Amino acid sequence: MEIKVLKNVMMKNNAIGGDNRWRLKQSKVFSLNMVSSPGAGKTTLLKHTLGRLTRNHKVAVIEGDLYTSKDALALEQFDIPLIQINTEGGCHLDARMISTAMDNIDLESTEILFIENVGNLVCPASFDLGEDKMVLLYPITEGDDKPSKYATMFQKADLVIINKVDIAPYLNVSPEKAAEEVRKINPDCEILTLSATKMETLDGWFEWIEKEFSLKSQE
Repeated sequence: MEIKVLKNVMMKNNAIGGDNRWRLKQSKVFSLNMVSSPGAGKTTLLKHTLGRLTRNHKVAVIEGDLYTSKDALALEQFDIPLIQINTEGGCHLDARMISTAMDNIDLESTEILFIENVGNLVCPASFDLGEDKMVLLYPITEGDDKPSKYATMFQKADLVIINKVDIAPYLNVSPEKAAEEVRKINPDCEILTLSATKMETLDGWFEWIEKEFSLKSQE
């Protein structure tokens, strides 16, 4: 007897993800699912991003973490809707969690929704949350073999951000080589290089968000 448990789980998740996508589209919310390995710099980048975007946009954040609220606490200084999801050891967020979180956000008063996923380069690749774009942070500190080792995640990313390039001179890896490896796995994604701790390197990231937000608004 074959019991297709995983297939059934994925079908249910994708159905809820489709519902999430419809809700976000109806409310004209541009949504980003930010994924990476642990410690890649998602929260640091998000903190600087909120400092910039909240001047002109209505932003909300869904923050995923295994057990703690440390990342959410780092964002509390911003006067925005902020929903914490603790997965209690789960390696990813799923569409049901996002649906429940969205029930606690006024989507009609939101323009951009950031979802900071759990740090993991395997599980989140399989779970559609209903987002418009998947943004993958790839820190240069991890070497240049991650795109081939975690191909599914890199293949699904709409944007790959090669982070921590300020310390590349001290490592045996170049941002250019890392970008080449990403391109081998995903020829269609956009690629940015930056250092999340340095505001002067983030202009391309802000421009990408504004471009995609504008395209979403025209739908």
